[in-house]
Amino acid sequence: MIKRIFSESRMKSPWLLHFDCGSCNGCDIEVLACLTPVYDIERFGIVNVGNPMHADMLLVTGTVNYRNRKVLFNLYDQMPPPKVIVAIGSCGLSGGIFREAYNVIGGVDKVIPVDIYVPGCPAKPEVIIDGVVAGLEKFREKKA
Repeated sequence: MIKRIFSESRMKSPWLLHFDCGSCNGCDIEVLACLTPVYDIERFGIVNVGNPMHADMLLVTGTVNYRNRKVLFNLYDQMPPPKVIVAIGSCGLSGGIFREAYNVIGGVDKVIPVDIYVPGCPAKPEVIIDGVVAGLEKFREKKA
């Protein structure tokens, strides 16, 4: 009974964690813009948290390099299942303009499995919100 209540509440109010692998911070500014009253992502019941053990969804921006890949994998590993990973921006998808650099591995999917890809350089808040809402659907599918 209690597990069912917790399960249903997680689906109605998912918590997300934002991690910047290393970028120009354009996408990070747009992710933070989603939390402002102008876009108000909290109207979907979504709360931004700072602890991966409480997060249902991981938003990742920036290119993955050799220094941050372990941190990214550790964050992914600490999240309880089911979890949804959203890669945001050109850098998160493919490495972006930094993909030819000697220290860049590439996009987020080179280290952890990605469920939703949000394109753009930087990704606009409306598109990020669409990606998060699509992530909610993916979360419901994984939960069922």
